Amino acid sequence: MGKIIVVGGGAAGIMAAGRAGSRGHEVHLYEKNNRLGKKILITGKGRCNLTNDCDVETLLENIPGNPYFMYSAFYHLDSPQTQALFHRLGLETKVERGRRVFPVSDKSLDVVFALEQYLRENKVKQHLDTPVEEILISEGKAVGVRLKKGTVIEADAVIVTTGGLSYPATGSTGDGYRFAKKVGHQVTRLYPSLVPLKTAEEWCKSLMGLSLRNISIQVKNRKGKTVYEEFGEMLFTHYGVSGPVILSASRHLILTIDEGYKLYIDLKPAMDEKKLDMRLLRDFEKYANRDFINALDDLLPKKLIPVIVALSGIPESKKVNSITKEERKSLLTLTKGLPLTITGTAGYNEAVITCGGICVDEIDPSTMESKLVKNLHFAGEVLDVDAYTGGYNLQIAFSSGFTAGEGVLPQGQEE
Repeated sequence: MGKIIVVGGGAAGIMAAGRAGSRGHEVHLYEKNNRLGKKILITGKGRCNLTNDCDVETLLENIPGNPYFMYSAFYHLDSPQTQALFHRLGLETKVERGRRVFPVSDKSLDVVFALEQYLRENKVKQHLDTPVEEILISEGKAVGVRLKKGTVIEADAVIVTTGGLSYPATGSTGDGYRFAKKVGHQVTRLYPSLVPLKTAEEWCKSLMGLSLRNISIQVKNRKGKTVYEEFGEMLFTHYGVSGPVILSASRHLILTIDEGYKLYIDLKPAMDEKKLDMRLLRDFEKYANRDFINALDDLLPKKLIPVIVALSGIPESKKVNSITKEERKSLLTLTKGLPLTITGTAGYNEAVITCGGICVDEIDPSTMESKLVKNLHFAGEVLDVDAYTGGYNLQIAFSSGFTAGEGVLPQGQEE
């Protein structure tokens, strides 16, 4: 059996270390933070959406970035197997809307506890507060690491699972890209993905914190072509918009965001224009003698009313019974397509993941081993693979990590 070093104690690293340890290797896990799984702790607003309860084909459909690279890894460890592993480690899970899987406790800390249990039972030695500075290569093979403090640690193989650039406060500062480039790997252009969007409209600030459920969005390019649409939830922020549908939409825009996009929010997707117009007529009849601004409580969230009134061009003090058909049409158009101008993203500090990474053409998908350097493996967000929201990105981390742990030092190569 060999000595394996895993660099990075996130989802992929813990899974890689645990799996390599279960095969009898001596495994050392090096983490720059003072605890493991720091990014896991903040996922899903601290609840941790750890996977999606679906089959392999559905996983692949939700990966816009190099899906078929993950085909082999998902067959090493798919979603049902991931859930079964967590159950065996003592974590109870539940399935919520969109087949998202969460811990029953709603605490991401319990996911980290289960993963730490996986390390303990496979005798993985943890080295916290221990940043790695360099991967050591000799005669085309990975032979160990040099720590930041200068110590050289020899090994028979190295697995790099250092994450991307998103949420740098958790330690994701691009170390893996540096390691990869130094040994000759290509790193594709990097972008913050699953990221809140900035908008030009100042009125978003007044709606900060307002969450909208059961809305639908459309994103259109400069030519008016719809590039993305989805139904779900969103949130207004002081600089623009966030929430599940916005994060997924961002993945379709980030590569060309400078070209200019418009976002349209349908506040009442369950009603077509005709039905909504009938609804407006009923409300206007009910509140016929009120000022316009006081007649929309049944239709819209309170915080949103002043914004819609201002954008409609209808004087707020105008009596409802004197609103014209054209004015009602203006209100209807706004309700079915509240427009926003996208100006950029909130950047890596708020991005869930990184789009781009180590070129997967240079990685063996069945073992996650570098095709350029023997006994050097990469897994997780450091690779050029990324998915939409819904638990898919953590499944990529778990599956690629597990595959690396299984593929490291195959039979006959162990020293």
